[in-house]
Amino acid sequence: MSARPEVAGVPAPPAARPDTPCVAVCSTTFDEVCRGCGRTVAEVANWVVMDADQKEVVWQRILAQGYPRRNT
Repeated sequence: MSARPEVAGVPAPPAARPDTPCVAVCSTTFDEVCRGCGRTVAEVANWVVMDADQKEVVWQRILAQGYPRRNT
């Protein structure tokens, strides 16, 4: 079975996601959450050492919150 893109607001399966939610719109100026990807400062800093399950938890939360956002 091949990975499918997002359909009708249903998030794509993890295999179809980019390696990181970063969209190069980085800003944590006024709070601890990046306005581009929705991750906390700690999640951004620790992303490279997180395992797949930890990353999936973050992905699920940020997708539910409407992130990542390319135009903020």
